[in-house]
Amino acid sequence: MYGYYGRILFIDLTDKTFRIEKLPGEIYSRYLGGKGLGSHLLFQHNPAGVDPLDPENRLIFATGPVTGSMIWGSSRYGVFTKSPQTGLYAESYAGGRVPEAMDAAGFDAVVIYGRSEKPVVLTVDPEGAGFHDAGDLWGMDTFTTEDRVKARFAGSGSNQGKIGAVVIGPAGENRVRFAVIENDYWRSAGRCGAGAVMGSKKLKAVLFRGDQRRLPADPAAVKTFSKTFLSTYKDSPAARAYKSQGTPMMVKALNDAGAFPTGYWRKGRYEAWEKIGADALHDRCRVTPKACAKCFLACGRMTRVLKGAHAGLEVEGPEYETIYAFGGLCLIDRIEEIAHLNDICDRLGMDTISAGNLCAFAMEAARKGRISQPLRYGDAGAVAALLEDMAQRRGIGDLLAEGIRTAAEQWGMEEDAVHVKGLEPPGYDPGF
Repeated sequence: MYGYYGRILFIDLTDKTFRIEKLPGEIYSRYLGGKGLGSHLLFQHNPAGVDPLDPENRLIFATGPVTGSMIWGSSRYGVFTKSPQTGLYAESYAGGRVPEAMDAAGFDAVVIYGRSEKPVVLTVDPEGAGFHDAGDLWGMDTFTTEDRVKARFAGSGSNQGKIGAVVIGPAGENRVRFAVIENDYWRSAGRCGAGAVMGSKKLKAVLFRGDQRRLPADPAAVKTFSKTFLSTYKDSPAARAYKSQGTPMMVKALNDAGAFPTGYWRKGRYEAWEKIGADALHDRCRVTPKACAKCFLACGRMTRVLKGAHAGLEVEGPEYETIYAFGGLCLIDRIEEIAHLNDICDRLGMDTISAGNLCAFAMEAARKGRISQPLRYGDAGAVAALLEDMAQRRGIGDLLAEGIRTAAEQWGMEEDAVHVKGLEPPGYDPGF
């Protein structure tokens, strides 16, 4: 079948075995793309009522028919599982360069289940899966883990093809319910807690490598479409805006509309927004646009902090969602501090949206006298310490690591907690 490999890799971490299966062609026609296929496999293979952190909960990585092609915006992968935050269907996506390595391994999807007795790294290539001890990697942050996994398991020589790794940090190991899966240092499959599922399986990392390519039905048409798309949109106003200012430009737009969540969702405008928007980021830091593979928007911001306590810090970001979560909700009015909190979350492997919401929720609880911790809006140092406590499950961090619903119930703040079935919303106030 054109656009697919026709192969699914099933990996059993408990028995350290794998098998390769072929699906009927009608499955690919009925459940389109990586999202359709990954969702189908999840519903087909997950036991009814399975707990998200149970070994039998499937963790599925999938790419789509255009991944690895010359089509712009195609470098994406999806992760599908049952969410530790909501107890429902979970999907999360990430870009960067790893999606093309994942695709080059030669499978339409990789379905992982079971639980390793000891920490493990998986390697996936066109021949199947390899199982490797990861005891010395357990406890390491995401950046160090990615570097060491690549150095140890990527191999050498030009015949290795494309190589990339997805990893978890301490938050995933400790099954923090909003832990993420990271790749390319700063790219995150960030929502719904897929990193906690990976940690519950004692799976520290998966390295993908290969030289496989999907066969399109009409290569000439794909080439023509890609060229036409590029010429039509690369110099559009939206593309120029994203390349010049990235997603932080949305701070001004949402604040002007009264839809920038502020002070744990109590207001829709932040008086200090100019200190955390796109202009502040570019004026106070050294910023270089950065793009995923096969993308001309280059909306990513490769940021270097120039002054202050965090001078020299380099991070890709912060994106709008991180700025809203720590800047708006927590009332932190220094873009350098938000970049630092972004870096902490990336290294620990936590979703910045949920983490920022939970920090602000704890501040609101302190403001209302529901907890006695010295947490105040605008205190970036307290937020940094609380993030570490959540990842390591210390003090109230242990409670917050269980998610917004658990904390709200414990503190008697169910009416204050903003979430949908346990998942905090992105940065757009629906009441404006």
